[in-house]
Amino acid sequence: MKNKLKLGQAAGVVAFAIIIGAVSMSSSSTVDARTSLKENRTVNAGVALGLTEAADATELLTAGVTSALTYYGADVSVAQNDSNVVTASAQGAQVGNTAQETEQANEAAQTPTAAQTCGYTNLGMSVISSGNLNIRQEASTDSEVIGILTNHNACELLEDAGEWYKVTSGKVTGYVNKQYLVTGDEAEAIAEQEIKTVATVNTETLNVRAEKSTEAAVLSQVGNSEAFTVNSVADGWVEISVDDSVGYISQDYVTLAQALPTAKTIEQVKYGDGVSDVRASVVSYALQFVGNRYVWGGTSLEKGVDCSGFTMRILGKYGISLPHSSRAQPSYGTKISASEAKPGDLFFYGSGRSISHVAIYIGNGQIVHASNKRDGIKVSNAYYRNPICVARYLPD
Repeated sequence: MKNKLKLGQAAGVVAFAIIIGAVSMSSSSTVDARTSLKENRTVNAGVALGLTEAADATELLTAGVTSALTYYGADVSVAQNDSNVVTASAQGAQVGNTAQETEQANEAAQTPTAAQTCGYTNLGMSVISSGNLNIRQEASTDSEVIGILTNHNACELLEDAGEWYKVTSGKVTGYVNKQYLVTGDEAEAIAEQEIKTVATVNTETLNVRAEKSTEAAVLSQVGNSEAFTVNSVADGWVEISVDDSVGYISQDYVTLAQALPTAKTIEQVKYGDGVSDVRASVVSYALQFVGNRYVWGGTSLEKGVDCSGFTMRILGKYGISLPHSSRAQPSYGTKISASEAKPGDLFFYGSGRSISHVAIYIGNGQIVHASNKRDGIKVSNAYYRNPICVARYLPD
């Protein structure tokens, strides 16, 4: 009776093990779980413990679960104990995790970085607590400053020059002290925060309007290749900030792209942040004729020009039509006070209310003008005589 009871209990446990292991078995296919399987057998062998040799129900259950987990977790031979089960199962999970990580890595590799999006192959980012970082003509603190970087501006690293990097940023190419630049992952992390949509002008001169309409007032003008951070784009117009104002430019005449902030030109360094590139360009263009001849009635910037011929030719290059007369030119602009003057505005001089001379304001209290036969075209203090009036021709 005892033997029958023992066999009945063992049979019940075997049935339970079969369900757990999701397999079937027959008494003829049993083997001892303490020995390894040496033949190519079916999963039925997974719960094949000799019933008469089973010590108790726990051993039988362990054998069944072990086989089931082993075959499910990985294509390996039947495990002989619990530690092998864990190993086999972990190996399967590791394979799965590795595949997932590989897929994620592939996706990340296909997503361009901020540097790649903006066209940089060797990105550097400026890191300064205050002020500006000078870009110099040569790798020396004695060299001429040709541009500046502010905090978190991007540059392309062209050359390692000891304590300096040769860089290009925006329209400036020169040398920057290494201690104020970061590279690699640190530069990329900053770039991810600073990347913006930028509109680059692709026409000679583009009006900035007060509203999204060609009938709206002109606030300012911007020149070819100037780039502006985009506030928004709607209805074919791009909202930008220029000369401390918010205005709109036609989307038809700009190229939109993702970009990083870059260096300021030397013109912006000279004339300040409130001066657009068009105004800076007017001044730069005018200054290149300093030293040339004064000729009364002349209109040639190279061969000889008088004061009103000088202003007529300089502003004429930027689409402003003026007569060859200093007395008549003020009526073609908008009268402003001298304290409001910006580079590109005209100062008029004379006796009493009678105008006889005109000059171009270049900022910092100075003018450039075709002065007289002795001095030719030169730079002077804007208040070398009291101006009768000041007029503006370039929109703001």
